[in-house]
Amino acid sequence: MSVQDAGREANSPMIGVTGSTGVIGGAVARGLAAAGQPIRLIVRDASRAPQLPGAEVATGTYGDRAGMQAALVGVHTLFLVSATEDANRVALHTAAVDAAVAAGVQRIVYLSFYGADPQSTFTFARDHWYTEQHIRSSGVAFVFLRDNLYLDLLPLMVSAEGVVAGPAGNGRFAGVARDDVADVAVTVLLNPRAHDGRTYDLTGPRAISLADLVVAVGAVSGRSLRYHEETIEEAYASRAHYGAPRFEVDGWVSTYVAIAKGELEAVSDAVPQLTGHPATDLEDVLRVHPESYAHLL
Repeated sequence: MSVQDAGREANSPMIGVTGSTGVIGGAVARGLAAAGQPIRLIVRDASRAPQLPGAEVATGTYGDRAGMQAALVGVHTLFLVSATEDANRVALHTAAVDAAVAAGVQRIVYLSFYGADPQSTFTFARDHWYTEQHIRSSGVAFVFLRDNLYLDLLPLMVSAEGVVAGPAGNGRFAGVARDDVADVAVTVLLNPRAHDGRTYDLTGPRAISLADLVVAVGAVSGRSLRYHEETIEEAYASRAHYGAPRFEVDGWVSTYVAIAKGELEAVSDAVPQLTGHPATDLEDVLRVHPESYAHLL
């Protein structure tokens, strides 16, 4: 991962990293460790924490305020990855933020979502907005990284039968590579004062449609794929067999509707401006991450 290291703060105060057992959090942790930055990995299970030179490990969960507070004592800046989808996601985030403040954390760099707003069509984007507002009200310094849909997860939208189905119309979205998001986060975390109070929209280099997606994935997989436009009612019906809770299905379906409405379409130059390299395009992501479409081979 290529990251600009210039301007790192003197004395390298401790950075706490959540989500280090995941893709983005793990990449951020590795990038910071490679730069010689003192880090503490905040994990639920210490046995799963990545083994990185000089990294401390502490256990804590978002819902356990006392445990999270203890894990964050001595941390100056916290990279807060959003919790997995949950009906009480905002409450989990709020508890984690309150624990950080009580522990003396001075800054939170929060991994949010593009277009976070209380009126966002994509229901999970609303959760991110409420979390952002709580961070703002906490009094700590902050940076919000609002990522668009992840390009390297998009092939999972294609069923084994070769169909992407959803009520996205002809809408487009400016998906971003997870590697680029991690690069931005490392850049910000190594010199956070330069970014305090900023909100960055993180996108790829262009907006694409689901029709573009099936063409690109079809080219690398050798499959004939297609996009089937559903109505909203059809989208709920076709997902009923999963037996997922309503809030989760609402999130799935509203992703497509947000695309149809153009809410995820605008392209940002934040990735190249912050990292010094171009934002990664879909075709390059597919080349680097063939595992993303392995279910189609």
